[in-house]
Amino acid sequence: MSEVITIGEPVVTFASTEPDVSMADALNWKKILGGAELNVAIGISRLGHSVDYISQVGTDPFGEYAINTIKSHNVGTKYISEDSQNWTGHQLKELVTKGDPKTFNYRTGSAAAHLTSDTIDKVNLDGVKFAHMSGIFPAISDTARETFKKLYARINEAGIPTTFDPNLRPSLWGDDEKMISTINDLARNADIVLPGVEEGKILMGSSDPEEIADFYLKGEKTHTVIVKIGSKGAFVKTSDGDKYEVGGFKVDNVVDTVGAGDGFALGVITALLEGKTMKSAVLRGNAVGAMQVQTPGDNDGYPDQTKLADFYNSKGVSEE
Repeated sequence: MSEVITIGEPVVTFASTEPDVSMADALNWKKILGGAELNVAIGISRLGHSVDYISQVGTDPFGEYAINTIKSHNVGTKYISEDSQNWTGHQLKELVTKGDPKTFNYRTGSAAAHLTSDTIDKVNLDGVKFAHMSGIFPAISDTARETFKKLYARINEAGIPTTFDPNLRPSLWGDDEKMISTINDLARNADIVLPGVEEGKILMGSSDPEEIADFYLKGEKTHTVIVKIGSKGAFVKTSDGDKYEVGGFKVDNVVDTVGAGDGFALGVITALLEGKTMKSAVLRGNAVGAMQVQTPGDNDGYPDQTKLADFYNSKGVSEE
């Protein structure tokens, strides 16, 4: 069994290659494979850790492309099933140098949205050291949400540490009230919660990092909240009352902001797997996020161990 497990929808993405040009006006596109949880899995593998990915794709060219691409990144595919009745999710995506890009999704009714909870019975959790959960998969359908909750319950019953990234996608939920209540309920089941300041404003009414942290630390299970504060880095607070900021890294050339938050998550997870301190884990999260925004695509900037060490050396910092 792999060290890490996650669940999500692989999204075949036609990404514009024209910076800050609307989808309506863009003429040049590149086919890539994205999906927040898959991005995390790819980055974890690239840093030398084993990871399994749970999902479902259609028996169509997009599904074949997804499985082949996932395998090429050395991410485990034994829990990816195929659905002959429904298509593989796909989308169009803008290329932006600031903020989040606009997307146009073809995900309603996708194969992943039909992944049933009986799939989770086949998942072997022996040897799993970490689970990464995200708010996107439970947003794509009621069926996916029940499947997600069943996996979450099994993970918690097994005592496996979890990270939870809200990853808000209002367009997938269609109902803000339902999104907020569901995401906050799911967050309470995680050991480590990874909200951004803008997500905090939506989910609990404040963009103050400490207020966001305090909100999620009310849950009995959550022991650490790491609030992403953009280029400034991250604010950390624990259930023991420890609190501190870990500064971000300045980059001169932002190419594409997509994948930075997922890079942050995988940085935290891999550092903790390696026995690093929480402060060092957050530093790595900041580093991977900074590396990602300097490249196109959803996960092109995620480093291997050598590239990560080179980045630290260039910034004059080291991990604890």
